[in-house]
Amino acid sequence: MSTHRVGVIGGDGIGPEVVAEALKVVAAAGVQLDLGHYDLGADRYLRTGDVLPDAVLDELRALDAVLLGAVGPPVGSTAVPPGLLERGLLLRLRFELDLYINLRPFNGTGPGGDIDLAVVRENTEGTYAGEGGFLRRGTPHEVATQGSVNTRHGVERCVRFAFELARSRPRHHLTLVHKTNVLTFAGDLWQRAFDEVGADFGEVETAYNHVDAACIYLVEAPGRYDVIVTDNLFGDILTDLAGAVSGGIGLAASANLNPARTGPSLFEPVHGAAHDIVGTGRANPLAAIRSAAMMLDHLGEADAAARITKAVLECARAGTGGASTSEVGDLVAERV
Repeated sequence: MSTHRVGVIGGDGIGPEVVAEALKVVAAAGVQLDLGHYDLGADRYLRTGDVLPDAVLDELRALDAVLLGAVGPPVGSTAVPPGLLERGLLLRLRFELDLYINLRPFNGTGPGGDIDLAVVRENTEGTYAGEGGFLRRGTPHEVATQGSVNTRHGVERCVRFAFELARSRPRHHLTLVHKTNVLTFAGDLWQRAFDEVGADFGEVETAYNHVDAACIYLVEAPGRYDVIVTDNLFGDILTDLAGAVSGGIGLAASANLNPARTGPSLFEPVHGAAHDIVGTGRANPLAAIRSAAMMLDHLGEADAAARITKAVLECARAGTGGASTSEVGDLVAERV
C-alpha cells in the first residue's frame, strides 16, 4: 500500500468540517495518507499576523499534495484586509508552486439535459499576475491600471493540457473561450497558440466562443460543452457560473495542478468558508470529497479516485435528504 505525504489546510469556517469528511472517505477507499496539518487562513492571521511564512511554504514544497478546505473571514468582517489572503496565501501558493492549471469538472442536470464538462483555466498569469499600479492615488486625477500578463509559454502549456484532456474524454471536443474581438493582443496570442497546438491533436474537434456568448450557452445549453480552455479571469467567472447551473457551487471541486510535478498540487472545493453555518451540520462536503478524489487521481490512485467520484455523483443525483455534514460523509464512504 502506497503512502502519500499530504498537507491538510482546514482553514476557516466550514473548511475543517468538510475536509474531515473528505479524509474519512479517502480512508474508506483504502488509501493511506501521511498527513501533516497546517494552520493557515484568516484565524491564523488574526492570531499571529502571519499569512504564509516562508518556513511553512518550504515544508509544503516537499509534499506530494495539499488538500485545502476554505479560507476567509466572516462576510462583512474588516479585520482581515481585502485581498490579503487571496494574494498572500492562495495566489502565492499558485505562483510559488507553479500550479499553472486550474481544473474544474462539472456534472449534473441542467437546461437541455445532462452536464458533463471540464474547464481548464490558466492559473498563474492574466490579470491575476499582479501587473499594474496607481498614479496620483487619492487625488481627483487618480489613475489605476491592471494589466493582463500572457506569455507564449504560459498559454501554450495550458492549451496543450486542455487538448490532452479533451483527447482522453469520449467526445474529443475542446472550446477556446476568450474575447478576441476586443482583447486583440492577449486574444490573438491565445488563438494562435490554440490553433498551432491543435495541429498535433487532429482527433480533437475544436470551437471558439466569446466569453459573453459562453455565459449564455452555459445557462441555456451547457451540454454543448465537453472541455473549455480559457484564461485566468474568464475561467474564474465561468466556473462559478458552471457550478451554479450544474447543481450549485457547493458541489464544485477543483484541482490546482503542477502537471510537470516539480512540486505538490493543491486540491480544494470552490465554495467559501461560510462562517454562518459552522457547527450546524449544514455544510455540504461533497465538493471537498470530490476534490480529494481528484487529488488521489493525481497521486496515481486511479481506482480509489474513480470509486469516490462515482459515489459523490450518485449521492448528488439522489439527494442527501437533509443529512448532516458527517452523515453525508458516511453515505459516500458506504458507497465507496
